[in-house]
Amino acid sequence: MPGIKSFGAYVPRRRLQREAVYQANRWFAPGLKGLAKGERAIANWDEDSVTMAVEAARDCLRDHSSAEVATVLLASTSLPFADRQNAGIVKEALNLSDAVGTLDCGGSQKAGTSMLIQALHAAAAGPVLALASEKRRARPASEDELVNGDAAAGLLLTAEDGIARLIGTHSVSVDFIDHFRPSGAEFDYGWESRWIREEGHGKLAHEAVAGVLEANEVAAGDISRFIAAIPGKGVAASLAKKAGIRAEAVVDDLSAVLGHAGTAQPLLLLAHALESAGPGEKLLVVGFGQGADAILLETTPAIADRRSSGGVSASLARSCPESNYMKYLAFAGHLQLELGKRAEFEQKPVLTALYRNRKAVMALVGGRCTRTGTIQFPRSEISVNQNDAAVGTQEDYPLADRPAKILTFTADNLTYTPDPPGYYGMIEFEGGGRMMAEFTDADPEAIEVGAPMRMMFRVKDRDQRSGFIKYFWKAVPAAGSN
Repeated sequence: MPGIKSFGAYVPRRRLQREAVYQANRWFAPGLKGLAKGERAIANWDEDSVTMAVEAARDCLRDHSSAEVATVLLASTSLPFADRQNAGIVKEALNLSDAVGTLDCGGSQKAGTSMLIQALHAAAAGPVLALASEKRRARPASEDELVNGDAAAGLLLTAEDGIARLIGTHSVSVDFIDHFRPSGAEFDYGWESRWIREEGHGKLAHEAVAGVLEANEVAAGDISRFIAAIPGKGVAASLAKKAGIRAEAVVDDLSAVLGHAGTAQPLLLLAHALESAGPGEKLLVVGFGQGADAILLETTPAIADRRSSGGVSASLARSCPESNYMKYLAFAGHLQLELGKRAEFEQKPVLTALYRNRKAVMALVGGRCTRTGTIQFPRSEISVNQNDAAVGTQEDYPLADRPAKILTFTADNLTYTPDPPGYYGMIEFEGGGRMMAEFTDADPEAIEVGAPMRMMFRVKDRDQRSGFIKYFWKAVPAAGSN
């Protein structure tokens, strides 16, 4: 049977304090007080569902060769491009073979579980990297603004059992409209919560749960971990009780520290459960949206050999509280700030140059001289070795996963950046190679000469005229990073 070989996750570092949201909006929406506890994950200005998917994929593949991957699937309802394959961008950033298949999946909040079901079946033809990532927009002073969370998760699926094997699945597809968002619209339009809870969660989701248990002759009492990725207090517990699943089997939905990450939530909670699961545990994963999916898995003895670092827990641990509600609104694009003259520079995207240099730009592949061993970025026809300017001796040398350190840096309050000051400087990679890089997720106390850094795939710029998003790699403080 197909199964899960490894898992990974990414949660943005910033955690918006819900109390700050409530205090800013209480004059208009005092009813939000009941949701004002805890915090939710918010993406930095240079993050989107593609960059977060890349980080989740890197975490998932940490102990595996990228050459293993045959297909990349990406589920989301908040992808930045409508007509440019977002999974293809992820594939380029991971420096995967051009023979790898890619596909975007969306259109429903259960796209994550629906994609996972198809990926498990497709794994028979070759390893599948199944990713889900979400950065959903919400109106200011809405419940969604407090409930949503930005995050991504990934699973590497193979034809073998791995650390968890598939027992069976059951899907219910019904055009049950709990909310919708037309093409081109910014925000969701939701319906009455009690009706959703009774008709949707209580009937459709229950039908999927009961169906997978009955079809695979598994008793409800045998479920070790019940993962219902449905927002709302008590929804998972109510669904478990109706199905006969033990209350203690219901996993923490992480709503207090992360929020609900839409299509990524089922995979995220599954990855979190696998961090502490033992051999022989049965896990039941439920996704909801225009019906419901139920996926039944069982951990294998190989789960005991799982890695001890990374995953959801490590990503949650690298948190930074954010109480500046205005900063969040600016990062989310809800405010039109006076950016100043320095922000008016526009550079039309040159797609031909991007294609020619896609390995350097998208995957941070530099060059290594086969004669002298000199490493450089970018790769060029002539080596930068001052004692041997060899010609035509360069070979590809990936730098994205190489640790680095700061050689020099500047904190610039004059240049435009959405999160001033702008940090940038010269970094040196372990083993050789230097480059000028922007720094992001940077605290002033973490930026100093010699400080360890790691590279992360981020938004470089957004062209205001065409809407094109330019991606590149930035340096992030390694201390406390994923």
